[in-house]
Amino acid sequence: MDNELDLLNRLRTEETKEQAFKELLALYKERLYWHIRNIVKSHDDADDVLQNTFIKVYRNIAGFKAESKLYSWLYRIATNESLSHINQNLKRGHLTTEEFQQQAVSNLKADVYFEGDDIQLKLQKAIATLPHKQQLVFNMKYFEDIKYREMSEILDTSEGALKASYHIAVKKIEDYLTKD
Repeated sequence: MDNELDLLNRLRTEETKEQAFKELLALYKERLYWHIRNIVKSHDDADDVLQNTFIKVYRNIAGFKAESKLYSWLYRIATNESLSHINQNLKRGHLTTEEFQQQAVSNLKADVYFEGDDIQLKLQKAIATLPHKQQLVFNMKYFEDIKYREMSEILDTSEGALKASYHIAVKKIEDYLTKD
């Protein structure tokens, strides 16, 4: 926590802001990339959303009240930027959320950055059938091992609701994977 406070102070000081921002990037860039990638599916889209996330962080760091962890604030911005990106694509393509998710998963096979096998692809297809909130909760818990307490800060939802969403998502995924 002392390191986070020190980093925050340096981010808010004009003389040290640039260097502190480089440290922030080094600390969180990869984790946020994979968080975003799990939501938007595409490498190129994830790069765009990540860039937008850090631009927003840079512009708004002075207004961060530190009522939550810096990490939680960054994840909240990344999540919101990811969902905004998806919503913009939905409007542009005149697609339903389900159609968009299925299309994104279908594109994974052609994505040179996707390193998963057929089982991983089937898991992604199963995840794509979930409502957005359940997808977020499942991805954050299963792939990123984020604690419910932290997830609660990021998604502004109670821990109990998150646990229920996760368990419902797991059941739906199990049902999807065992059919055929």
